Amino acid sequence: MLLIAAVAIAAAMTLLIRHAIRAPAERLSHAQGMRLILWLGGVVPTVLLLALLVASLPMMRPIAMTAADLRIDVTGEQFWWRVGYRRAGAAPIASANEVRLPVGRTVALHLAAGDVIHSFWIPGLAGKMDMIPGRTNMLVVRATRAGRYRGVCTELCGLSHALMAFDVVAMPPAAFDAWLAAEAGPAAHGDALFRRYGCGGCHAIRGTGETGAIGPDLTRFGARSTLAAGVLPMTTANVANFIRHPEATKPGVRMPAFDAMPQDHATAIARYLQGLR
Repeated sequence: MLLIAAVAIAAAMTLLIRHAIRAPAERLSHAQGMRLILWLGGVVPTVLLLALLVASLPMMRPIAMTAADLRIDVTGEQFWWRVGYRRAGAAPIASANEVRLPVGRTVALHLAAGDVIHSFWIPGLAGKMDMIPGRTNMLVVRATRAGRYRGVCTELCGLSHALMAFDVVAMPPAAFDAWLAAEAGPAAHGDALFRRYGCGGCHAIRGTGETGAIGPDLTRFGARSTLAAGVLPMTTANVANFIRHPEATKPGVRMPAFDAMPQDHATAIARYLQGLR
């Protein structure tokens, strides 16, 4: 309905502009012109805007939540997204830079910030909401169709603000339940090079003894479609280069550079991480 109204308004304005351009000079008297301005500039827009407001109000009602609905914690960091899936009677499942949702189910996103103010926005699914240090805001969403939505940070948060994207994957409910159950299982054993370079001091991989919480959780890292919060495609070369020189992709990133790491070591670690599915 809103789309039809918008098209009708645009078409009417186009016809009026065409008529005004082609009409002969002095066709309207001053009084007629004032009446035209009154109706087309005041009365008609007021009625149309009021009608659009009335039609939009039902869509603006908040989505009701129940205790059984899914809760997902999302924390904005410089410059990535920490994601945690809450499970009743079990430990949360950690992830990063990707949020998965079941289609048709109500999901409460609990939004916070770990350092500075960020802003969470999924244009194709929900409105914006700020993420403020020391405060948790809640955004309730419900995906109506399966697919992949692009999310971004809309609050200037540092040098790599524009390089802070994420994917929201809406899945059929059965597929989501199977994915969540698989995520709760143990991950593969850690690679020797990953441990040698101390990567576990910042990154966690469930089932390996690596429990770092400073950087993104890398459990099932290889199942993600992008790297560095939606900036790079998930390829071995991109992962290896990001390990050695993260600042080249994301200026101001807190991850240290490994300039002295041989390229073959970085490639080996990248292949190991891509195997975490």
